[in-house]
Amino acid sequence: MTPEPPYLTIAAAIRRRIRSGELAPGDPVPSTRAVTREWGVAMATATKALAVLRREGLVRVEPGVGTLVAARSGDTRPEPLTRRRIVRAALELADAEGLNALTMRRLATVLDTSAMALYRHVPGKGELVRLMADEACGEVPLGPVPAHWRPGLERAARWLREVYARHRWMAQAMASFTRPVASPNAMAYTEWVLAVLRGTPMTSSQKLHTHLTLFAFVQGLALADDLEEQARLDTGLSGDEWMEQNEPRFDAAQSGRPYPLLDEVTRDGGFELSLETLFEFGLQRTLDGIAAMIDETSG
Repeated sequence: MTPEPPYLTIAAAIRRRIRSGELAPGDPVPSTRAVTREWGVAMATATKALAVLRREGLVRVEPGVGTLVAARSGDTRPEPLTRRRIVRAALELADAEGLNALTMRRLATVLDTSAMALYRHVPGKGELVRLMADEACGEVPLGPVPAHWRPGLERAARWLREVYARHRWMAQAMASFTRPVASPNAMAYTEWVLAVLRGTPMTSSQKLHTHLTLFAFVQGLALADDLEEQARLDTGLSGDEWMEQNEPRFDAAQSGRPYPLLDEVTRDGGFELSLETLFEFGLQRTLDGIAAMIDETSG
């Protein structure tokens, strides 16, 4: 007998919780991330499981809240299709499976509607991605502008990295600097950073270039994060497992010619590289460079 696909097994388990009353109407159901942790499956599998329950009418997506147990038949009318509901569902799909998996037809299936119904609210995928980026940038406020530029820029960099961590597809969506996304919340972020730099002696051009340099640094690491996650999904190997598997290749490459300086750095496990340590190092060195420029401008 062919074993049942994992996503159907997961959907059946959550369905039993709903029908037994363990999960009542209005209660949150496990999120895609919670499903991946509980059942040890990929985000794509978790998304498919929740999509089954949505198609059955057992759960519904509540914008800004998450996926909830739907009211029982006859208790309420179907949830209306709105632009905000479309954007939130698109965010969930892109977060789980990446931007390439997001199509209007696929989104229509998730929302149990037709692609034509979506086009009445959103003209196409390009506009949908713009709305998604704006929604993502508006989830968490930056707060008041600090009195000094350095903690302000540090907060801006960490805020942006957190946005990219929640929504890895954002690194692709906002990759162009010469063709930026026309997003009110992204523009508000730029305005906030420029307010941080307002009291410095830099010219307007220097302030904008400072903002874009910091933005490019964070985005570059976010793209690396996205590639690392995709590689993990494609190979099923963590970074450490991949390095261990490929260690013979590195040994073979080193045996062909000497790399004394590289050997010196890596000898005896002398350093540990991760994207997080690279972010911390690069952020502080970037801020040091900006500080030197401000000092030079002041002089």
